[in-house]
Amino acid sequence: MKESGKILGILRISFGLIFLWAFFDKLFGLGFATASDKSWIAGNSVTSGFLLNGTSGPFAEFFQSIAGNIFVEWLFMLGLLGIGIGLLFGIVRKISCYSGTIMLVLMWLAALPPKNNPVLDDHIIYAITLIYLANVNTSFSFEDKWRKLKIIKNNKFLE
Repeated sequence: MKESGKILGILRISFGLIFLWAFFDKLFGLGFATASDKSWIAGNSVTSGFLLNGTSGPFAEFFQSIAGNIFVEWLFMLGLLGIGIGLLFGIVRKISCYSGTIMLVLMWLAALPPKNNPVLDDHIIYAITLIYLANVNTSFSFEDKWRKLKIIKNNKFLE
């Protein structure tokens, strides 16, 4: 049981780093998925590139219609940051995992059908894994200290 908790802790932290990396790459344009001249800090839309050019399938028109929307921009970036921090430190774990699941499923819906399989791709596998991580205890977490905070005791949904 202890070994599995450590492995799950490493998995949770790894997911946190994936979300945080996406946030910082889009914020500063670190040159991996986002060039520096296309970064959010340079005043560019971080949703337009994918939503206008990377969408396909039955929901493409909807996703293209929300590209560049300021609310969508902020929700996406704050989502990446919040999910990443929550998973990295093991705090607000359920909210982080379920929010990450929603984000990943939306990305999957935006690019239907997946390129290498008629149904599954990494977004769905990640989403299933996050649902699992929402429902198990993991090591390397600040969750116990988080739960002892008065505000958290009074607002159980923040656990």
